[in-house]
Amino acid sequence: MKLHIIARGRIGRCPEAELVDRYAKRISWPLAITELDDRGPVKLPAPLTPCVTVVLDERGKPLASRALAEQLSRWRDSGGREARFLIGAADGHDDALRASADLLLGFGLATWPHMLVRAMIAEQLYRATAIIA
Repeated sequence: MKLHIIARGRIGRCPEAELVDRYAKRISWPLAITELDDRGPVKLPAPLTPCVTVVLDERGKPLASRALAEQLSRWRDSGGREARFLIGAADGHDDALRASADLLLGFGLATWPHMLVRAMIAEQLYRATAIIA
């Protein structure tokens, strides 16, 4: 199963980008990271099908690393070809995107900068795939 982090905004060169790269290199599953313009309508790249969509949102469900690993395994074992992890801009995601998600995932009630969230999800995906292995 391909893992795909899709984030609004550009990360540039910063310590958070180094963390994302560090964890991305450790993930044994195929991984893509796509940056979208942080203004205007969201135009997502065409997905592999079947695809699951995880929207990272402050109202989302917090999952322990093992629970995330179990969910990834279920999606993979049921034929999922791609799992997309969507990170919004400063104003978050619109209601329609949240409603269409297969999972709303949260890292607590705080609002996190998109650069830090990229590092956090990359680390959790590394950890989940390591647990699965």
